[in-house]
This record gives sequence, C-alpha cells and structure tokens, in this order.
Amino acid sequence: MAPRTPTSTADSARAAALEVLEAVRTRDASANLLLPRVLRDRGLSGRDAAFTTELCYGTLRGLGTYDAIIAACVDRELDAVDPVVLDALRIGAHQLLAMDVPPHAAVSTTVDLVRSVSNEGASRFANAILRRVGQGDLPAWIDRIAPNPQDDPEGFLTVSRSHPRWIVSALWDSLQAHRGAERAHKDIGDLLDADNARPGVTLVTRPGLAQVGELTELGALAGRYSPYAAYLAGGDPGALAPVREGRAGVQDEGSQLVATALATAPLEGRDEWWLDMCAGPGGKAALLAGLALERGASLLANEIAPHRAELVRRALRGYGDRLVGAEVATGAGAGIDAELGLDAGIEAELVDGEGDGGGVEVMSPGTGTLQVIAADGIRAPWQPGSFDRVMLDAPCTGLGALRRRPESRWRRGPEDLERLTRVQRRLLSSALDSVRPGGLVAYVTCSPHLEETRDVVRQVVKARRDVERVDARPLLPGVPDLGGGPDVQLWPHLHGTDAMYLALLRRS
Repeated sequence: MAPRTPTSTADSARAAALEVLEAVRTRDASANLLLPRVLRDRGLSGRDAAFTTELCYGTLRGLGTYDAIIAACVDRELDAVDPVVLDALRIGAHQLLAMDVPPHAAVSTTVDLVRSVSNEGASRFANAILRRVGQGDLPAWIDRIAPNPQDDPEGFLTVSRSHPRWIVSALWDSLQAHRGAERAHKDIGDLLDADNARPGVTLVTRPGLAQVGELTELGALAGRYSPYAAYLAGGDPGALAPVREGRAGVQDEGSQLVATALATAPLEGRDEWWLDMCAGPGGKAALLAGLALERGASLLANEIAPHRAELVRRALRGYGDRLVGAEVATGAGAGIDAELGLDAGIEAELVDGEGDGGGVEVMSPGTGTLQVIAADGIRAPWQPGSFDRVMLDAPCTGLGALRRRPESRWRRGPEDLERLTRVQRRLLSSALDSVRPGGLVAYVTCSPHLEETRDVVRQVVKARRDVERVDARPLLPGVPDLGGGPDVQLWPHLHGTDAMYLALLRRS
C-alpha cells in the first residue's frame, strides 16, 4: 500500500516527520538519506527543518521506549493499531516526553496529524492515548513499565534506553571483553545514552587539498584526535567551499583514525600500492588517497556495487587527473546479489563469493595514481600479493553507528550474524591473500560485536600460518582508553566517535 500523504490540516513539520517514519517502516528507507529530500520538497528550512529532524531522529531513537509506554495506554496489542496512526502516536510521545513542546500543543497537533491520514475515530483514539501518555514524565513511565534493574538489568536497559535486548547484551559483552566486567557494568548505560544522543558533524580534510585551519577559519573547531578532523557546530556542511569543492568531506573521527593508523603503521620494504577493498561510499578511500599520494604511492579503491563505486569516484574527484580511467571499471563480480539485502546506508552490498572479478582491468600502479573499480573482493581481479597496505572496512551490522542511523537497531537481528560473519571471514582471507609478505591489512568494522570483530580475526588468523598481529594502539597517539590491545575498539561514550573496531595484521 502506498504511503498516505497528510492533508493540509497537519502542519508541515510534523507531516514531514510522519512521511519519513512511514517510509522507514514500509520501504526500509534510510532516514539520513530520505529526510533531506523531504525537507527540500516541503520547503522546510531553518527552525522548521531542525524541528522536523528532531522529530524524526528522536522518535526513531526512542521508538522502543515509546512503544512500551503506548502499549501500557491502549486496550489492544500494538499490532492491532493502524501502523500510520502508531507512527503518529510515537511522534506525539516524543514531543510529550523528550521535547520542550507544551503538552496541549503536542496532543492537538498529533491529533490533527492523525485526522489528516485517517478518520475521526482514529483522531479521537489518538487524543485519548496521548492524554494518558502525558500523565507522567519519562522517568515516571520508566519506573512504571521497565523491569527491575536488579532483577533484570538487560531488560531494564532495553526499555529505558530504547535498544533491542540482543543489542544491549552484545554491547555489554563487548565492553566486558575490552574493559573488564566492573568497568562494563559502569559504562553500559553511558554507552546506550551516547547511542541516543544527537551526534555532531565531523569534517575531514583531504590531505594535499585542504588543511584544518581552512575549516576553523570558517567556524569549525579542530578535532581532538585526528589531525584531519574538524567539528562543525551547525549549518549545512555542503555550504562550506572546501566541502563543496571536494577538498573536504563529512566523516566520523573514528573512521579517520583507523584509516590513518593503517597509513602510518611502520612497513619494511616497498610501499607503492594500497588497496581499499570495500571502499563504498568513499570516505576512507578519499583519506587514504591523499595519504598515499603524499608518498608517491597509488590507491586502488574497490566496491562491489557499481552505484556505490560511483560514490567512491565522486569522493575522489578533488584529486583531479590523479584519478585514472574515464569511468568506474566493472566486472562480473559486481553483479552478485547482496547476500543479506541490508539497506545501502549500512554497508549494504554483501557478496556470496560465487562470482568472479572477470572483466575488470586493474591498471598497474603508476607514481601516485588512483583507480576505482567495481568487483567482488572475495574473488578478486588482482593478483595475489599485489599490495603493500590493504584496508578492509567489512560489511557489518552497523551497531557502532546507531546514533547516526537510529532505525538500524530495529532492523537488525541476531540471525543476521551468521551470514555476515561468513562474508567477513572470506573477505579478510582475501585481503590477506592480496597483500605481499611483510605488508599490512587493517580489518575494520563499524560494529563492536565480538562475533564480527575479535572472533572473525581469531578464526582467520588461526586458520593461517602467515599472519601476525600488530599492536594498533601506538598508531592512535593521544587517544585514551584503548584497552589492552593489540586491537582497538573505539566507543561513543568515551571517544565521541562511532564504535569503530581495528585489528592490524601483518602477512609474514
């Protein structure tokens, strides 16, 4: 069924938020990709755009908590409530419990919103439910509906922090593995709170094209850890000339740190050809490109999906004629269907390894050249042992970026892990085959889940006799709380970054 368009009786900001939530629910849309278009189509800017953005992201982050509260206020199962009416109730609950919206305004505008997409009976239903929701504040509701934290700590956090129980459990296990049981017990609430906080905008300068000082002169603040990072307090990043011209971009500082770690790790012998094996959408590739070119090295950026490979090419556009080839080179492997069918915003293009890289022409590295291809990284079109440094940012659950993509927590399930980890192991084995003896592979995920991180690395290393672990911690100078090594796990609540994982491996 096509999404229902709110009529003129609903104000534009709330109607836009409902449109996004319904698309997220019915079409697996990514809020971060859809919302800018909806704002533009509805002519929303300034305060109205900011209000709509908070309605969308805040409601998606708090959806688990709000559903539990709404369920306590209705006389039926939530599955029996008209889904679009339930979306509107969630928007109303967010205004009542987490925003500075007067209660009467939150109720009346949501009732109007329901009336615009449904009927008078549904609007009366919404009015009654929201009045019940408004009878308590959020802490009072948590006390009423959440399990006792002493008896069921994971259940309490599931309701109070709006995360599925399996994610709470996985994050707690990872904290314990990296930081010990006592610290994990203290940190888990802070980590989940960080997932629910609105993230700032972090910019990255492209080496050789821009410097951080250029961004700070435009009002940004220099980053804490990455020498290429700057924080933008507000406004549209695309309005800044360095971003508009491709000399800078938007990239989480954690992503910058893991790319820089690979580039700065000591390497004996040749250092001429680098590979970004799963390069889409291009942020790490653009940073690696600049670092490689500074040394006269070349970079091959590979991405299985042609449309994402084109995004990589656009990210590299600032390097001009260093980018060889008139268009993205594609081969048979790029046509493989995604094994998991995850959305494009969360490392979507997964391979089953049944194709090959035939048809892709991998150019020999010149002195400081860049090439983008679309091929299957498992059945690679390049020769084994070709590269000196390999970045493998593997497809993953994306649990490390829940603050940026809040809807992803409601789409993933533990059943995804078996297929994902199979792909991750095969990609890591291919990455190790692709690097020369003495060369380095960075295994990276935007997930702290142990099955996707330490378990994958342990299993692949155990199956080979030509791999040694490298302590990655010294390659992130100035970054505190990096644990016992040799791998690195970053955390939103400690480092202000996405929860990026890095294992550095040397082929012996």
